[in-house]
Amino acid sequence: MSYSPFSIEVPEAVLDDLRARLAGTRFTTRSGDRPWCAGVDPDYLRELVAYWHTGFDWRAAEARLNAYPQHRVTIGGRKLHFLLVRAVRPAGAPARLPLLLSHGWPSSFVEMLPLVDRLTDPARFGADPADAFDVVVPSLPGFGFSEVPAGPVTRAALARTLHELMTDVLGHQRYGAFGGDVGGVVTGWLGALYPDRVAGIHMIHPPFPASFDARPLSAAEQAYLDADAAYDETDGGYSAIMGTRPDTLAAALADSPAGLAAWLVDKYRDWTDNRGDLANSVDRDTLLTIVTLYWVTGTIGSSFRQYLDFEHNTPRPDITVPAAFTVSTEPSMAGFPGRSPSGPAPTSGTGVSRAGADTSCHWRSRTCSPASCGSSSAACARSRRGGGAGPIRGPAPPLFPSPVLPRLGPESRETGLHLHPVEVGP
Repeated sequence: MSYSPFSIEVPEAVLDDLRARLAGTRFTTRSGDRPWCAGVDPDYLRELVAYWHTGFDWRAAEARLNAYPQHRVTIGGRKLHFLLVRAVRPAGAPARLPLLLSHGWPSSFVEMLPLVDRLTDPARFGADPADAFDVVVPSLPGFGFSEVPAGPVTRAALARTLHELMTDVLGHQRYGAFGGDVGGVVTGWLGALYPDRVAGIHMIHPPFPASFDARPLSAAEQAYLDADAAYDETDGGYSAIMGTRPDTLAAALADSPAGLAAWLVDKYRDWTDNRGDLANSVDRDTLLTIVTLYWVTGTIGSSFRQYLDFEHNTPRPDITVPAAFTVSTEPSMAGFPGRSPSGPAPTSGTGVSRAGADTSCHWRSRTCSPASCGSSSAACARSRRGGGAGPIRGPAPPLFPSPVLPRLGPESRETGLHLHPVEVGP
């Protein structure tokens, strides 16, 4: 199956219209007595929109994105956009396993670019050039330059599309997969559906088992589930409206760039390790690059389809391939083992117990982080609206040899994700 080169070329008329809308933005006043207490702070949004209007250089951002080889291919009658970046390795060095990196919502392929740089050209970052990988980064169907599928946008359907990309289109016999949020759930489905082709998976949001009926929950486990449900009561409004009235919301966001920015920025601030200041995790230019991509492609509405179609998802089969997990910094995961540089180590007895985790994961006493993505560990958590999932079983040898990724800290804050090592087991 052939694919065609692609480059981003936003018409100037689209940018002129964007600037005019930004100039005419009407701002609200703060609802509470503290910034960010009721969503995006209006003062922050006013400053961001002003910079977007007069300071942000889309053409420079566009040129940076076009420096990465991009393509489009038709799968299932719909166009799929993806980056294919070849490894920079010494002559004669053996080819390593190709890697698939999948983003989530409200993300885009932009967040994966720092990882692409380190995986494809490790010598630039002081690592062994022989450890370079070929990397594929798709825009998930319905996001950016990828068209939305005709049928329900389920995790399994997305996995089938990405597997077809890796195998039928690109010709890979085996590959490794990484993802977070929706992309992480899709990564789990890839491991479950294609164990003969997927060598291993690495997820940011590990799944719970489909059922907790195997044995009674411990007090610590029940306390975690209660705390997670309580957190959803304060954070889940976005998914409730996107899953029930997506067209109503999309009509507003597709017409107001400031409104679009507010909707996306709210989750970036809430879900990144920024210690109260979004600039600590995502710089303005990267943030506005992502928001502008949603605007110029008009895909905010189609990015909601996975939420509207959520009930079409079925329980995921068991994952039998090697699996590694890095726990994200969302508040619901604060009790899991591990240490964040912005806070103390969790006290013992918090979070889900080892016994409870065994119902979903095969455990090894190892550390898993982007700095050691080849090591094998598992921590159990629920991906946001991840749905029921079968347990993860089987041995957990290292996924990928000689890992080269650093922890995503300030030096690569443009990813929008800060991930920390997680110790598993005694």
